[in-house]
Amino acid sequence: MATSEKARPIPAGLKLTGIDLNYGFVKALDGVDVEVRPGEVVALLGDNGAGKSTLLKVMSGAHRPSSGTIEVGGEVTEFRSPRDASAAGIEMVYQDLALIDAADIATNLTLGREPVRKGLLGWLGILDKKGMRREARKELEALRVTTAPVTRPVEMLSGGQRQVVALARSAVRVTSRGQGALLLDEPTAALGYAQTRQVEDLIRRMAERGIAVVVVTHNLPLCFAVADRIVVLNRGRKVADIPTVDTDNDAVVGWITGARAPQPGLERALL
Repeated sequence: MATSEKARPIPAGLKLTGIDLNYGFVKALDGVDVEVRPGEVVALLGDNGAGKSTLLKVMSGAHRPSSGTIEVGGEVTEFRSPRDASAAGIEMVYQDLALIDAADIATNLTLGREPVRKGLLGWLGILDKKGMRREARKELEALRVTTAPVTRPVEMLSGGQRQVVALARSAVRVTSRGQGALLLDEPTAALGYAQTRQVEDLIRRMAERGIAVVVVTHNLPLCFAVADRIVVLNRGRKVADIPTVDTDNDAVVGWITGARAPQPGLERALL
């Protein structure tokens, strides 16, 4: 490993304990515990209405839990908004990707942290376009991403290339803060086979850099291809939390549908 890689800060992970979320008399989440460690990919699975998207919104600061604790980098914290979560190092990649179509790849990758020109031009807020492109190339090379030239507008990219740009942007933000996690909501939902493989490779490379990754997906092949651990929710309760190598497709489907009993030790979650 190169010296620069050794010096790179390793983002600390994310831990949620006893998370409850109530909508009036409806309990959307019931005592959910989830942890994702640095360099680990956790697949968060469940049927529609199981609570996985709700839990992702708690992680990202979009919803505040009724009770429970959230820890980032070993420190208990509270998110009052997605901005608080982002400041703590929690980055969310939504299905719509939130990219600026008319802007080029370099602009999208450095969005919110654009370098400015030196001297008076910088004082006037003039952006350093060459610096932005140089930084974008450096970030893509660090993730070993081969995509279009950084000067190409996002609106000219394929679905897979757009997803890669969104993932790379969020990965860089997490790494720069030195803590947190990357949250992915159905990252391959609209992609073909080749594009899905490209995204799978990038997810694993992000984990290799020490980033904690949570993936919400209905795509079980993706889950088994990239995840180190699988967490299954059913009716807002955790019914499985198991290393991927210790389970199989049939067991996971059983937990998702409710046809299989919860893992030993998690039975009380259904009382």
